[in-house]
Amino acid sequence: MSTTAALDAAVTTTISAADAGLVRLSRDLYDHPETAWEEVRSAQRVADQLADSGLTVTTEYCGLPTAFSATIGTGDLHLGLCAEYDALPGLGHACGHNLISAITVGAACALAPLVDDLGITLHVLGTPAEEGGGGKIEMLERGGFDGLHAVAMVHPGPVDVARARPFAVSHSHIEYLGKSAHAAAYPDRGINAADAFTLAQVAIGLLRQQLPSSVRVHGLLTRGGEAPNAIAERTEGRWYVRAETLAELAEIEPRVMRCFEAGALATGASLTVTPESKPYAEFRTDDELLGCYERRAVAVGRTFTSGSDATMARASTDMGNVSQVLPAIHPYIGIDSLPAVNHQPEFAAATITSAAEAAIKQGAAALAGTLVDAAVTDSIRDRLLGA
Repeated sequence: MSTTAALDAAVTTTISAADAGLVRLSRDLYDHPETAWEEVRSAQRVADQLADSGLTVTTEYCGLPTAFSATIGTGDLHLGLCAEYDALPGLGHACGHNLISAITVGAACALAPLVDDLGITLHVLGTPAEEGGGGKIEMLERGGFDGLHAVAMVHPGPVDVARARPFAVSHSHIEYLGKSAHAAAYPDRGINAADAFTLAQVAIGLLRQQLPSSVRVHGLLTRGGEAPNAIAERTEGRWYVRAETLAELAEIEPRVMRCFEAGALATGASLTVTPESKPYAEFRTDDELLGCYERRAVAVGRTFTSGSDATMARASTDMGNVSQVLPAIHPYIGIDSLPAVNHQPEFAAATITSAAEAAIKQGAAALAGTLVDAAVTDSIRDRLLGA
């Protein structure tokens, strides 16, 4: 096996050579955003770049049209990297998933020539629909992570934060069905589905004062009726409930759902609640792997931040469900976007700046170095193999 210094030098050389291509990948995804479960072009673009680096790609992985698996190596230690590439409706890559893909591809390209020296099998998983669709949960339940000993990824934010502390979250589609009627001539013959939503939102607003500080409840109306002179027959919305843990979420969510039931009861409209995915879990960080990432990130010039600027670490992710099953890390890498933060148009614009380009190169190096450390550090390797 090569020395760690030689492995590190090889990682640096490969990423430096690949840097321009990684930036092009990120910019291409930025220019062609695709939302959850629709990432046909994006998934193919990422998979093709991995194939060019010698990885064997399986498309439509786990029976999901926009998921893929890319592998290289035959070692007994199976290490995984996750790529995300879905964009936000109306906001494009305002959460920086274009950067996630570029960082992951960069790390994989750096590790691919070293898999025999490291004694690993490298898996890159293309994971669709992180933004509310729960793609990783579907893959997890279909066996897509079977056989892996650990998995890692890096997510962009305004600043660098090492430890992910995401909320558990449920995602629900809310629909009220009433009865239309002329709003002036025959209002008494209608059942107002818009009023049902208004009552529910007022009830949720009042409920918030009794909710723990760890809970977040938020959503939006996606359909509010058809015409101002017609009683709204159908209204729809998307609603999220977040909590510190899945256990707390199970206690809180029924209270929120009763607010929606109150809207139906008061107006006579019927209520249908449809989960948009299975609930996302809180994150369980592997401390040894995170320690490796922190050291590697500092070594390539990153500086970690705490305090009010670090709250992106609290965003929910379906990687939390993976972390409940496998040793995992999900650190955040800053792109110097402040005052812009995730899920703002200005943050999307920040993903194609020089600071973001530096984050691609440094994030890929730190992520690749983390997997090198996992492979060459006997105590970590033995623990993961025994997990």
